[in-house]
Amino acid sequence: MKRNLFVSVLLLVAIVVVAIVALGTGPISVAPADVVRTLLGNGSRVSNFAVLDLRLPRAVVAILVGAALGISGAVFQSLSRNPLGSPDIVGFTYGSATGGLLVILVLGGSAAAVSLGAVVGGLVTALLVYLLAWQKGVRGYRLVLIGIGVSAILQSVNFYLLVNASVTDAGRATVWITGSLNDRSWSDAVPLAVALVVIVPAILLGGKWLKMLEMGDEAAQSLGVPIERSRLYLLVVGTAACAAATAAAGPIAFVALTAPQLAKRLTRATGPNLLPAAWMGALLVLLADFAAQRVAGSTLLPVGVATAALGGAYLGWLLWRHRTASA
Repeated sequence: MKRNLFVSVLLLVAIVVVAIVALGTGPISVAPADVVRTLLGNGSRVSNFAVLDLRLPRAVVAILVGAALGISGAVFQSLSRNPLGSPDIVGFTYGSATGGLLVILVLGGSAAAVSLGAVVGGLVTALLVYLLAWQKGVRGYRLVLIGIGVSAILQSVNFYLLVNASVTDAGRATVWITGSLNDRSWSDAVPLAVALVVIVPAILLGGKWLKMLEMGDEAAQSLGVPIERSRLYLLVVGTAACAAATAAAGPIAFVALTAPQLAKRLTRATGPNLLPAAWMGALLVLLADFAAQRVAGSTLLPVGVATAALGGAYLGWLLWRHRTASA
């Protein structure tokens, strides 16, 4: 418990440090001390414009999106008892992407409608995977296998929608589906924050079930856990967190996969490690967005490109590690 708390505090400090550096870096450079003064309400007119108006909404969205993806990944990896059981792999992120693309390319909806479409798409996909994986209950390996199949189908649907769209709509959709924090404002941050105020406590409330479900269905049932009801509840709230993040910034790849595993390696604790996974996700997205803005120079590189490169390398390492361990 002490190590878990220490890791959480360490990650929060890292988030604050990276955020201060990110808020002060750009065409209008602001020293770290001036960034702190500006955040405390004592900044100049130039620093207020650069920090509070231009960069702070983007940083807040990055932190909230990363936290939502991290805690969502922890729920699903614990629920499936599989490090590959994240929303990226089992199709829930692609479901949210499909919902958003349908609104963009078929309905021509506004940004708010795209967000709603992403949430609905993620929840519908989660329920579909749950029903398809049902066989006298839902087992973790079936959830992952069915989810991989559904994600492959949804990727095909997404490519079909993009190929048959007009050039203008396809350009808008491509930027969104890559996962981007460009041009994010308080109108994106506030709804996400409100959603997470509801979703995160709901996830933490189900955390006690996750710890018991990790021990196996028979052990959990003997401890009084309502197996399928708790599993469905956790599936819905975990998907809601992922869908809310996707609605705010598009489908940002691999954060939900890597954040819980990295957090668990730091805490060395059993169980889902929900809050450390959230802080790790927030740090990863913030770092990835900072790197994406600097690597491409004047080009606005989507943060999803950076996280995909990081997550792809991590996934390859994870698969190699499991292969050597089982050899």
